[in-house]
Amino acid sequence: MGPIRSFSSAWGFLTLLGRAGIPDARTFAWFPVVGALLGGLVATTWWGTNILWSPLVAAGMVVAVDLALTGMLHVDGLADAADGLLPHLDRDRRLEVMRQPDVGAFALGAVPLTLGLRWAGLATAPVEPLALIALWTASRTLAALVPSLVPYARTDGLASAFLGPDAAPRWVIAPWLAAAVTVAWVAAEIRGVVALTVLVVFGSAVVALARRRIGGFTGDVLGAVILLSETAGLLALAVV
Repeated sequence: MGPIRSFSSAWGFLTLLGRAGIPDARTFAWFPVVGALLGGLVATTWWGTNILWSPLVAAGMVVAVDLALTGMLHVDGLADAADGLLPHLDRDRRLEVMRQPDVGAFALGAVPLTLGLRWAGLATAPVEPLALIALWTASRTLAALVPSLVPYARTDGLASAFLGPDAAPRWVIAPWLAAAVTVAWVAAEIRGVVALTVLVVFGSAVVALARRRIGGFTGDVLGAVILLSETAGLLALAVV
C-alpha cells in the first residue's frame, strides 16, 4: 500500500470524512497527520463559535463537532475499555466484555464524565486554537506509538490489521510529539507544554492499566487513550 492509500485508510478509519479503506501496518504512521488535520478542524470550530456564541455554547459545539468528525469511535472505545478494565474480572472475561456491544455501568459513568470534563475544560478558561491542534496531534501520536511498546492483547480484533513487520517504527512517529510540543509552546508557552506532558502521562497510565489487566492493548484501549489523554490535556490548559 502506497503513502496516499495509507493516509486514506488512516483518514477513513479515524474520521467520517473519508472513505473507509482496508488498514495495514503502515496506517499507524499517518495517525499523527490525521490528528493534526482533525485538530485544525476542531480549532477552527472553536475560533468561529466563540465569535457567535458565549464560551459555554461554543464549548458544547466543539465537543459535538469532534464527536461528529470521529463518528464517536473513541467514545465507543472508552465505553468498552471502561467496562472491561475497571470491574473485578479475570483477563479472559475482561476481553469478552470488551467485545460485547452492550454498555455497562462503568461505561455509563466514564463516558458522560469525560465528555462533561471536555466541555468544562473549554468553557471555563481561554484556550488557544493552536493548542487544540497540538493536543489532537499528540493524542493520536501517542496511540500510534503504543503498538511498538506494548503487545497486542488479542489474537484477532480491530487493531490486528495495523500490526505486522511493516508497522511504522517509533522513529517515524515520535517526531510528531516534538512538533506538537513546539506548537503548544507557540500557543500557550509553558502552559501548553505542561498540558502536553499531562496528556502523555495520563495516556501512558491508561496503557499501563490495560497491560496489567489484559496483558496489552486493544483497539478499544487506543480509543480510550486518545479521548482520555486529550481530556486531561484540556483540563491542564484550563488551569488558571
